[in-house]
Amino acid sequence: MDGSLVTPAQARVDLSAIAHNIAVLRGHAPAAEVMAVVKADAYGHGLVPCARAALAAGASRLGTAYIQEALDLRAAGVTAPILSWIVTPGEPIDDAVAAAVDLSAGAVWLLDDIAASARRAERTARVHLKIDTGMTRGGATAGGWTALLERALAAQADGLIEITGLWSHLACADIPGHPSIERQLSAFDDALAVAEKAGVAGPRVVRHIANSAATVNIPEAHYDMVRPGLAVYGLSPIPELGDFGLRPAMTLSARLAMVKRVPAGAGVSYGHLYVTERETTLALVPLGYADGVMRAASNRGQVWAAGRRRTVAGRVCMDQFMIDIGDDRASEGDEVILFGPGTEGEPTAQEWADSLGTITHEIVTRVGSRVPRVHR
Repeated sequence: MDGSLVTPAQARVDLSAIAHNIAVLRGHAPAAEVMAVVKADAYGHGLVPCARAALAAGASRLGTAYIQEALDLRAAGVTAPILSWIVTPGEPIDDAVAAAVDLSAGAVWLLDDIAASARRAERTARVHLKIDTGMTRGGATAGGWTALLERALAAQADGLIEITGLWSHLACADIPGHPSIERQLSAFDDALAVAEKAGVAGPRVVRHIANSAATVNIPEAHYDMVRPGLAVYGLSPIPELGDFGLRPAMTLSARLAMVKRVPAGAGVSYGHLYVTERETTLALVPLGYADGVMRAASNRGQVWAAGRRRTVAGRVCMDQFMIDIGDDRASEGDEVILFGPGTEGEPTAQEWADSLGTITHEIVTRVGSRVPRVHR
């Protein structure tokens, strides 16, 4: 998209930052493949451009939550291996198999559905078997692991599926030293041993459990492949340990829609949560909670405007919020930066997350669809 696009607001995405981040992550896990996770529209950064940037920088695979995300990548001409891991009954498994999308299975019923799709497509489906090692979310329990392996091996013997991966997910990798990490890795090793004894092993079967936090901080979790998501976009998975050399890729900005002088005692926005203490200049920023600016940022979130940081003045509305710029000068059309890399003094997504008691994942993925992504 043309970076000169004139809109009330835009999310500028620096694709060179994504390339840089992939290089950093490969450096943390030099012996492992890198699967760049591009679910949720690449964490709000734009699915196809970010996927292409990650692959060009050295990621060898892509990960999505849903089948449709993978199919969108295929429709855009992306041919790299893609794994989709959340599949509910009735989804387009036939289309996924036909498009050579790898699918995760952690239950026998899903294996049966994938095998049936493979039979209809007359094509072998590629499957990663998932074991629940302690996240207690998706995946087969330890008690159901053997049954899942047996069903998968039977389908493989019939030529319906190929077991191409064994995987799990860590619950507390972003909490250094958490005792669950060692327990989950031990459980994963046990599951891998059971699979190998059953005949599921070899270089074509990729073992993976590491998310962003484990990629940068738990080398024993790297196995054959790592699956960074948040870190691909330059956001630290363990903020208390630093940025790991990552560069934030997104800058969220807007252009002032109105600037006006108001008297002392003026109540601002719904509920008059902010009241001017003296005559001052207010400016309207055309972004609101419909665009991902959380209502909780009222009187709290900071932006960069008119040469320094300003705090949101009053209630964040659906489409807009106000800032108080005092006696500084500003004009309609001037840029306001909500967050960015922080290199020019602007707030970062991490600062927004900290001030609102949330995580950076939520800050960037909430940016709404009417805010165009401008890729550079």
